[in-house]
Amino acid sequence: MAQVEIEIGGRRHELTCRDGEEDRLRLLGRLVDAKIGDVSRAIGKASEARELLLTALLLADELDEARNAAAKGRIEEAQRITAMERCAEKLESIAMRLEKPGENA
Repeated sequence: MAQVEIEIGGRRHELTCRDGEEDRLRLLGRLVDAKIGDVSRAIGKASEARELLLTALLLADELDEARNAAAKGRIEEAQRITAMERCAEKLESIAMRLEKPGENA
């Protein structure tokens, strides 16, 4: 296990993570620290607990929006595939009619 030190809201925290995950944990720490900085600037003086709560809610909101966007993208992709399949079926039908002798005269 690896030890990582991150700083969030001006406080240093020692965390343990799996070997090789140190950079990822540092990145996540920087993201949380930036978001808590945004919250602190927006609401002014507040308790650390309140800042952390609002930061967690903002991050949860961003995650929810990202999940919804991903789901919408999957739905749109499925609709495009369905439309392409219908087009392919129509093309196959047309091709079959054109291939039948004596019917295209």
